[in-house]
Amino acid sequence: MTLNRVVITGLGALTPLGNNVSDFWDGLRNGVSGANEITRFDTTKFKTHIACELKNFEATDYMDKKDARKNDPFIIYAIVSVEEAIKDSKLLVDRLNRERCGVVWASGIGGVDTLYSEISDYNTGDGTPRFSPFLATKMIIDMAAGQLAIKYGFKGANYATVSACASSANAIIDAYYQILLGNADVMIAGGSESPITPVSIGGFNAMHALSTRNDDCKTASRPYDKDRDGFVIGEGAGALILESLPHALKRKAKIYAEISGVGLSCDAFHITAPDPNGYGAALSMKNAISNAKIRPTNINYINTHGTSTSLGDVSEINAIKSVFGNKSKVVVSSTKSMTGHLLGAAGAIEAIASILSIKNGYIPPTINHFTDDPDIDPCINILFNKAKKRSVNYVMSNAFGFGGHNTSIIFKKFNSSETY
Repeated sequence: MTLNRVVITGLGALTPLGNNVSDFWDGLRNGVSGANEITRFDTTKFKTHIACELKNFEATDYMDKKDARKNDPFIIYAIVSVEEAIKDSKLLVDRLNRERCGVVWASGIGGVDTLYSEISDYNTGDGTPRFSPFLATKMIIDMAAGQLAIKYGFKGANYATVSACASSANAIIDAYYQILLGNADVMIAGGSESPITPVSIGGFNAMHALSTRNDDCKTASRPYDKDRDGFVIGEGAGALILESLPHALKRKAKIYAEISGVGLSCDAFHITAPDPNGYGAALSMKNAISNAKIRPTNINYINTHGTSTSLGDVSEINAIKSVFGNKSKVVVSSTKSMTGHLLGAAGAIEAIASILSIKNGYIPPTINHFTDDPDIDPCINILFNKAKKRSVNYVMSNAFGFGGHNTSIIFKKFNSSETY
């Protein structure tokens, strides 16, 4: 069968560095930290007081109060980021064959804010069950995909992917396959997360996953640094418009990049800890390279999962070394040093960062590096503290999740003359 080439024609971002793609990229280029003290609730009794919250965001700037009340923040973030991506793509939705347009949208934990609030209100009340009629539709993870399909009338494949912090990378991969195999012309893909709540902070604190560098929040997320002490949680959304190449060319669309290959694997090792040798992550990267029909030497940049945890960072670097060798020229960085960890939305946000590195010829840095970690192989070319101007033809974006889920996506600079 003939396989479709799949290209990216629209981007939307809602992040701790900015509420649109342009501001997000400016923050990455300039090495800005999105971390601050948590403003959503009193953190006095918590070990962690910091997070990467959205700045100057009001849902009612994008929708009326009635719609805002009916939706959990993770759904609102999805709607806002996708609206930017649709506008960026210049898709004329009313002229599309919407039976061949779909949505795959991810979240790691969905409407946890809604669920926490409803249970808290019930437990502090008189015992009478007064729950919102929108509790279920605000909470369940698939509802963002459903709401987006309703908004745009997309009647093709529609569902959610959930694989912890790999969730939105899985969404992009699934959307890619829908187009690759000829089942769709256009797909919305991405993910959103709104996890800055007492239950999320408390839960991740209990498993010692979060940084407690409360007195120095701007430098708390420090992937690959010797003194890293956990990730800084973040919130937001990332949206991508995927199209078949013929569909995009017919309407003379702007093309950011092409998806060259994808890889999936599982550690099959532990519920939270990665394989220390990085076997599963390495397998995911190898699978993506094989799927793209290229060599490791073709990859110019790897946007790593790089969460700033003691075990995860070493495991991923070990995996990169096993795939690319210790003399590789590939540049490595973690943008989570700036955005924090957006959990289920991380893969989409970092895919956008990867695509923009191709478009703009810059590699964003890993900020907050102060002390080399002896467990991190110095032969791996990690870009620290300052962005680097460099032509990027192929970039790999990694996203891994609790449960051992591994994803790798390779984006490449678009070349219309290439064929499969």
